[in-house]
Amino acid sequence: MEQYFIVCPLLFLAGLVDSIGGGGGLISLPAFLIAGVPPHMALATNKMSSTMGTVISTSRFIKSGYVDFRAAAPAAVASVTGAFLGAKLSLSVDEDIIRHLMIVILPVVAFYVIKNKNMGDNEKTGKITARKKVILTIAIALALGLYDGFYGPGTGTFLLLLLTGAARMDMRSASGVTKVLNLSSNVSALLTFIASGMVNYRLGLISGLFCIAGHYIGSGMVMSGGKKVVRPIIMAVLGILFVRVVGEMFYI
Repeated sequence: MEQYFIVCPLLFLAGLVDSIGGGGGLISLPAFLIAGVPPHMALATNKMSSTMGTVISTSRFIKSGYVDFRAAAPAAVASVTGAFLGAKLSLSVDEDIIRHLMIVILPVVAFYVIKNKNMGDNEKTGKITARKKVILTIAIALALGLYDGFYGPGTGTFLLLLLTGAARMDMRSASGVTKVLNLSSNVSALLTFIASGMVNYRLGLISGLFCIAGHYIGSGMVMSGGKKVVRPIIMAVLGILFVRVVGEMFYI
């Protein structure tokens, strides 16, 4: 029972954060590890609960009409492909390379968020051809899928920033497409973990219900609050991610 008391409240918080600005894995995975779940089982069980939550937030965005399937459908295929290639690449490349890059990238991204107060909601929003938006979304999905498979933390946040910044989507549309891409890669990874027999189903299902609650509430906040809700969450996620990367480099 101690595991459930530790994991479930933190999974609710992770679902809330993830549905708003991405980065819920920065909370959920450590929650399982703190509760004493073995690392490989923690990864697998976390993927199960996070997939459950992402299904809910994705369905809410779809129901509300915030998902552009012309861009999201091919991008989902690219995301799965990128995640597969990234996982393969991680076996042959030292992760320290990515961590060192992140030390430079994260402050730059944080500066972008501070400077770009509109988060996609400005005169440039939508000022792009449908063809170009689809191509850019596919390229972003492939690149971030590669990163997700190789390293992972903050993928949803980076997707949200690139979809609003490069693909010129408004915040709600970008959030909807981000959820579809996250769900695609999550399902792919979950099936792999299930095949390996590493999922703790009881803990995953119960904590997944709390994650669902967080995703449901958080997705509603995005649809009603837009950038006012998302910007501070993204800044918090970037700060936590930066501390984590620095900590890993110096073995804190």
